[in-house]
Amino acid sequence: MSEIRTVTTLRRKRDEIVSSIRLYERQLEQARADLAHIQAAIRLFEASGDPKKNIPRYMDLHRLFKRRETWAICKAALADKGPITTIELTQEPMKAKKLEAGDKVLARALNVRLVNSLARQELRGQFQRAGKRKGIVIWRLPLEKL
Repeated sequence: MSEIRTVTTLRRKRDEIVSSIRLYERQLEQARADLAHIQAAIRLFEASGDPKKNIPRYMDLHRLFKRRETWAICKAALADKGPITTIELTQEPMKAKKLEAGDKVLARALNVRLVNSLARQELRGQFQRAGKRKGIVIWRLPLEKL
């Protein structure tokens, strides 16, 4: 039994519309990606490097601190407060630069950077592990540095 011509035409039109919708969705995804890249580029060019201003969350931390500045801050904090955890030690450079203490993304990025650096400095004898508190390493200055 043959189909009615109207039904065949409607099915063909439906398939055409479905394929057009898929094409528009792909173009929309591409347009959204392009927009995100343009917005990121604008934020990069608007960034002044001044830590008091709003810093993009993905900005390189090397721009925030001078060479060896984080070490000077961390050593001063350990000398003043004694042994403290990595998380508490992360807050010290943020306080010194007057960065937002509640910015968890920035704190996490700085924490990861400090953990790697502290391990290297431990091998050089600049810092020592003093144990763990709730799974977080406690750092202290070597006894001869005190």
